[in-house]
Amino acid sequence: MTPADLASAIKQAATTVLHEHDLDATVVPATVTVERPRNPEHGDYATNIALQVGKKAGANPRELAGWLAEALATSPAIATAEVAGPGFINLRLAAEAQGEIVADILAAGEAYGHSDMYAGERVNLEFVSANPTGPIHLGGTRWAAVGDSLGRVLEAAGAEVTREYYFNDHGGQIDRFARSLVAAAKGEPTPEDGYGGAYISEIAGAVVDKRPDALAGEPAQVQETFRAEGVEMMFDHIKASLAEFGVEFDVYFHENSLFASGAVDKAIATLKGNGNLYESEGAWWLRSTDFGDDKDRVVIKSDGNAAYIAGDIAYVADKFDRGHTLAIYMLGADHHGYIARLRAAAQALGYDPQAVEVLIGQMVNLVRDGKPVKMSKRAGTIITLDDLVDAIGVDGARYALARSSVDQTLDIDLDLWTKQSSDNPVYYVQYGHARLCSIARRAHDAGVVYDEPELGLLDHDKEGDLIRTLGEFPAVVGAAAQLREPHRVARYAEELASSFHKFYDACQILPKAGEEAQPIHSARLALAMATRQVLANALGLVGVSAPEQM
Repeated sequence: MTPADLASAIKQAATTVLHEHDLDATVVPATVTVERPRNPEHGDYATNIALQVGKKAGANPRELAGWLAEALATSPAIATAEVAGPGFINLRLAAEAQGEIVADILAAGEAYGHSDMYAGERVNLEFVSANPTGPIHLGGTRWAAVGDSLGRVLEAAGAEVTREYYFNDHGGQIDRFARSLVAAAKGEPTPEDGYGGAYISEIAGAVVDKRPDALAGEPAQVQETFRAEGVEMMFDHIKASLAEFGVEFDVYFHENSLFASGAVDKAIATLKGNGNLYESEGAWWLRSTDFGDDKDRVVIKSDGNAAYIAGDIAYVADKFDRGHTLAIYMLGADHHGYIARLRAAAQALGYDPQAVEVLIGQMVNLVRDGKPVKMSKRAGTIITLDDLVDAIGVDGARYALARSSVDQTLDIDLDLWTKQSSDNPVYYVQYGHARLCSIARRAHDAGVVYDEPELGLLDHDKEGDLIRTLGEFPAVVGAAAQLREPHRVARYAEELASSFHKFYDACQILPKAGEEAQPIHSARLALAMATRQVLANALGLVGVSAPEQM
């Protein structure tokens, strides 16, 4: 019996009991809360349903809890049901019912933890979208890890996810990048507003190698050559870095295509037509304050050129016109203002503003020997994705970035994340999986199998703790999807690994040398293999490997 099954049973019992006592059963909530008590002595699970609905139904909460406890105790799946305090109900499951969780996991395999919560939802998930003017910095690297993990979690919850990279190839930053390349190719100092770092010289040299005549011709022609070739080379590098990091995108969307295709003009015409764009002081303004923004936004400047938001408006329309039902943007710490303006743009165009979500990620800092790591050798003033991978590996980098809420500034201790010890969270979880694989190999060699195991034998405290932790995984994945917080899965993996290691220390899984295998060994092996499966599933949702040996 999973926590969800138990919640359903409690809901049904509450409805029945209230009807039997001629009380209002409509107050029973759609979802009943079931939690694991902090003190294991209080039981396996607890519910506050009697406190939640007692007075609303016209009953004393503690008396209602007593009626519910009596009703629940009649179920063969529930060993005991006791009233505590003003109306809490503490429950212990029968070992056989608890063992069903193990059987469910082994039957479901890689699908355990998946649901149809978001079935029919088509999500456009845009993340990273770093400008092609330099390598991906730490902020973009955080979004690469978190965004890819969120996409996996949403898919596990039944959504159809399009992972999208918005390629900023239109605007002033590209011009500055091109001027920086030209200066480097000529051996001149970096322009005052340009980009520095060894990578600029590397790309400039690569452009000249590819196009020996790149510096010939009029300045505008030279600039265009370095812009076109340099942006392509920089973006190839970005794609290669992301691929090495285990992040692939379904769509690379070019900002410039919005202008070339006429999408910007179309969006502006729509806004003029519905009255949500007005002219003032020679410019055209979006009535964004009508839709919750803090000020109206200039869309067409007085010189006739489109402001940056014009592309954003057209891009919102494009996402929904492609059939997406939800657009999630993952932006940096300096983009708080985008939340209101993007929703305002969607609503002004006639789309549901609640279908636009903006997640804001905070900064990432690297620390070594207790001191900040300040710069990259290759990129000059920034630390890049490649730097982080070189320092702690792909798995370490992804896990370190994905295990914390993005609304918190994150310090990554390079000394910690290179340790091969239980202090290193990713090592601790992966070691748990490798140990479980070792158990599977030893069981095979010893001829111990777990076909039709007697799971009701799993009545040791540590066995129960581990089974209940396994049973929480579907709810963890569901919460991670609903709250857009994939770090919940990583933290769960650490909790599961801890619970397994305690079980391993307390319970003899395989028979000792010379002993015959007993039913308890098969049952414990089944529990161990279920744990291996869930650890692998959790690591997969974070985009981290599940090694069989370490």
